[in-house]
Amino acid sequence: MPNKPDYTASAHDWVEQQAPEISQWHQTIFDYAETAWREYRSCAWYVEKLRAEGFTVEEGTAGMPTAFCATWENGTGGPTIGGYAEYDAVPGNCQAADVVERPRDGLSKHAGGHTDPHSALGIGSLAGFLAAKAAMEKHNIPGRLKFLGEPAEKQRASKPLHAAKGYYDDMDAAISFHPCYMLPLTNTTRWNTHCGAAFVVMYTFECNSPETWLDSGEADSPIAASHASARAPGANDALVQMYSNSKMLKEHLVAAGCGWSMNESITLAGQATADNLPAQIAQIHYIMRVPTIEMAERIVRGLDQNAAAAASTSHCTWKKDWIAKSRPGLPNHAMAQLTYDNLELAGAPQFNTPAAIAKAQQIQKNLGMEVMDKPFMEDIETLITPQEAETILRKELPEWQKNFTSDDYTEYCWHAPTVRLYIGRPMLKSPGNGGKYPAWVMNALGGIAETIDPMIFTAGKTIAGTILDLLCKPGALEQAQQEFNERTGGGIGGSEWVAPLCDYPAPIHFRWPEYVQTERGHEWWIPTQPHEKN
Repeated sequence: MPNKPDYTASAHDWVEQQAPEISQWHQTIFDYAETAWREYRSCAWYVEKLRAEGFTVEEGTAGMPTAFCATWENGTGGPTIGGYAEYDAVPGNCQAADVVERPRDGLSKHAGGHTDPHSALGIGSLAGFLAAKAAMEKHNIPGRLKFLGEPAEKQRASKPLHAAKGYYDDMDAAISFHPCYMLPLTNTTRWNTHCGAAFVVMYTFECNSPETWLDSGEADSPIAASHASARAPGANDALVQMYSNSKMLKEHLVAAGCGWSMNESITLAGQATADNLPAQIAQIHYIMRVPTIEMAERIVRGLDQNAAAAASTSHCTWKKDWIAKSRPGLPNHAMAQLTYDNLELAGAPQFNTPAAIAKAQQIQKNLGMEVMDKPFMEDIETLITPQEAETILRKELPEWQKNFTSDDYTEYCWHAPTVRLYIGRPMLKSPGNGGKYPAWVMNALGGIAETIDPMIFTAGKTIAGTILDLLCKPGALEQAQQEFNERTGGGIGGSEWVAPLCDYPAPIHFRWPEYVQTERGHEWWIPTQPHEKN
């Protein structure tokens, strides 16, 4: 292994010296656990921290109240290196950072919680940028850092908006980090097969004229909406038909033979009308993860037909609103190799330490499982080259398929040479005998400091080293930019370049799940039930 450059050693030292603070930063964001478009406290925390570190911060970027863009410059005229934090949690995953299944204090189990966890994603990225900043100051390295707050990644939503508004256009390179979520993509970088396209669309059904349902034109009753009259089906019926038809016809939307998915969520239903009044409004939104933009467009055309049919038979109107249109990813081998080299210098995270083992063993004991001496999987402590990971990943895919799974980091790929970095996160070995750990275990391990901190620190060191090499290593940035220009046919606007697809405003006004302040205090919008124990 080559020796660390002095600037890399300085960045690594900074991460180690600041480790207790970095750990506490993560605990704060993990406990906030705010969901898409409603990450108010999380965003405010980042804004305050970055300003305290000397960054200039623009809030509410691209029409998103929980987004930001922070910049810091050392000297003048140096390259601009970009990166970001995510901090959105997932509804219904409210797990405390504990060795037993329980929601965070004072909250319903239906509240938000970090699953991937984006809390650690954001803090790992922030640690890397602040470590790079410290080394740039110490070694007088010119350059500009650009760090964005990206809300609503679970809806693939903020990055298409930022891209369309030009926030990535001045970057010379960008770094995207994510905790490992599938093997073999752990302690490595993506090589060729980057994430694919993702479209998210909201359908709204409204029953605005229930009195005209089956109207004969005659005065059947002197009382409008008589209780004895046949009731218009209304918006709930339209939603159910939309849901059912889209499930039933799913296999007809895209040809078989590639990895793709479509999932739905009912955003709003009925305005709680259980009387004989028809439901006025209902909403359902879909996310489709597909290899190509063309596939996503075809699926949406099918959904449009289903929406029109459901509205027609339910005496409703319908409309479609875009939540997200993200492009598929673009490889950059120069960035992938440079970042992997820095991951080698940082070393894979080590989870089988006494403190982490003790926490994992407590979980196994509480579940009535056999306690293991080394409970964590070997893969999450082992490096795998991007080329080797690519070979394994391709075994599952048809030769023609260029993209797989989805994440909206792909938007950065079309504006600057971009790397996708994965660091191992705490995962327990299989309990054997066909047993499985309940879902809360992964969520808890992502919040327990002893188990998640090794991943955060490794990410911080790797990201910082990559930034500094791009600023200092002869030819590194130029090689990445040359490859970017070749793949796009001349850079931004080139013959192979794909322009932003976003042609819609930030979809912040829908009834997204969120925390509320009531007479009972701060709580999830689905209140804690009296029988629940916290």
